[in-house]
Amino acid sequence: MTDRTFNVLFLCTGNTARSVLAEGILRQDGAGRFNAFSAGSQPKGVVNPFALQTLAEHGYPAEGYRSKSWDELALPGAPQMDFIFTVCDSAAGETCPIWPGHPMTSHWGIEDPAAVEGPDFVKRAAFDTAFRHMKNRISAFINLPLASLDRLALSRKLRDIGQMDGATTRIPQE
Repeated sequence: MTDRTFNVLFLCTGNTARSVLAEGILRQDGAGRFNAFSAGSQPKGVVNPFALQTLAEHGYPAEGYRSKSWDELALPGAPQMDFIFTVCDSAAGETCPIWPGHPMTSHWGIEDPAAVEGPDFVKRAAFDTAFRHMKNRISAFINLPLASLDRLALSRKLRDIGQMDGATTRIPQE
């Protein structure tokens, strides 16, 4: 096993919900092996309070998050990313910045809980569902034998993780 710490960026358009959930989950579950970041192509500037509430309810820190542009993480001096995961279909279709180091990328799209309308209990349920799907993906990711996988095998594994339960887009199997 490698002693290296990997930098992981979760991208979404607004950086208010799914990418923040993913950052929070990986920050805790992958502590010591992974540094987690999130950003958006068109950040809304505020994190959805249901995302923070969901993290807290599941025993994850709910402080220190902010909605920010992916441009911040493409600047000189920013951490070099090893993995970049888009978690919304909109961000997956956008032209991303040029990331130094050619990080591994994959699309892990799940439904946007922030788009759900209705009473608070319905919104909380949507955030819980998004949290569960993201936690399952992150659990599969952090348990990959990264040191023993070549780039092609790792790319396939990352794609398969993105196709787990709750995926918004399905890639035809080869």
